[in-house]
Amino acid sequence: MIKLTKINNENFILNANLIKFVEEKPDTIITLQNNDKILVKDSADLVMEKVITYARLIRSLPEQLNMHSDNCG
Repeated sequence: MIKLTKINNENFILNANLIKFVEEKPDTIITLQNNDKILVKDSADLVMEKVITYARLIRSLPEQLNMHSDNCG
């Protein structure tokens, strides 16, 4: 999940897995897997950074959970 800002300054949380692609024309338009479009204030580069950070966090969770369970037992 990533936090973004709509063009009307409303913050919202988007499931990053639903993103199909992101365009800047010059406003940033996020197209979802179902072809819905969301216009956001965030730049395409910032959206991409947030998606990458989210993906890294999700991939690291199993390691962190294993480390936690090893320390608890």
